[in-house]
Amino acid sequence: MILCDPISDMLTRIRNANMAKHTKVQMPHSKMKSDLARILKEEGFIEDYTTEKVEGKPTLVLYLKYRADDQKPVIEGLRRVSRPSCHHYVGADDVPRVLGGIGTAILSTSSGMLSDSQARKAHVGGEVLCYIW
Repeated sequence: MILCDPISDMLTRIRNANMAKHTKVQMPHSKMKSDLARILKEEGFIEDYTTEKVEGKPTLVLYLKYRADDQKPVIEGLRRVSRPSCHHYVGADDVPRVLGGIGTAILSTSSGMLSDSQARKAHVGGEVLCYIW
C-alpha cells in the first residue's frame, strides 16, 4: 500500500487508537515516524515505542499513555499543519506555541526533527509538521 502522506497516516492511527482505548498502535516503520515517536516520548505523550518485524516488514509500535485517575488519553488532540501540497515554514523567531505552551509543535529542521521548545533553545526554524496537545 502506497501512502501519499505517512505522517497524516501516523497521526490518524494514534487518534483512532486513543478513541478506542487501545494500549498500543502499529504502523509501517520509517525514520521520520521513528523521530516523531521519539519526540512524543520525550514530551510525555506516549509511554514508549519499539521497532519490530511483523511478517518480515519493520513495524513501529507505539505504547499509548492514559491518565491514572480517569483513564482518559494523554493525547487530547493532533493536528497536521504541513501537508505534501502546502508546506508551512517558520523562522527561528516565529516558532509557534501550541495552546500557550500546553501542547507541542513538532518541526523538521536542519538539525533534525525537534519539538518547539528544542527549536527555540537551538534558535532554528523549519517546517511545522504537526501540533499535539
